[in-house]
Amino acid sequence: MAHIKVQTEDFDIGAEIAALTAGRTDIGGIGCFVGTVRADAKGSDSAVTGMTLEQYPGMTERAIGRIADEAAERWPLLGCTIIHRIGSLRPGDNIVLVIAASSHRQSALDATAFLIDWLKTKAPFWKREDFADGNGAWVDAREADDAAASRWS
Repeated sequence: MAHIKVQTEDFDIGAEIAALTAGRTDIGGIGCFVGTVRADAKGSDSAVTGMTLEQYPGMTERAIGRIADEAAERWPLLGCTIIHRIGSLRPGDNIVLVIAASSHRQSALDATAFLIDWLKTKAPFWKREDFADGNGAWVDAREADDAAASRWS
């Protein structure tokens, strides 16, 4: 049911929604979240000039699959798409796309929020931000992300 991709290429949001809903008349609500690279970073006075995302092939897709399965157990989903980019990205670039489809809007919206919250905290990705001053830093887990994810426990 879940369509999962980890890729270096950008994604087309409209094309992904169209692919998920093609020929379907049972979908009444679609939740969508798109995450992009920001030019500012918490804890740095210097602008972000780039971000590098790394993953462990195979393990990452399996972890995302488990997250999608959990969403399907909690909500009556009719489909979902999760795309996460890896590699070198610049401010303004797309990072992640989450789409959840259901018969009703609230299930689609709740599942979308759950999926992105758990992706941020349970999917094995490593992020490094590079700054205009020439420095860089690996991004640590954030308490706010853990707090958001904990509401689903």
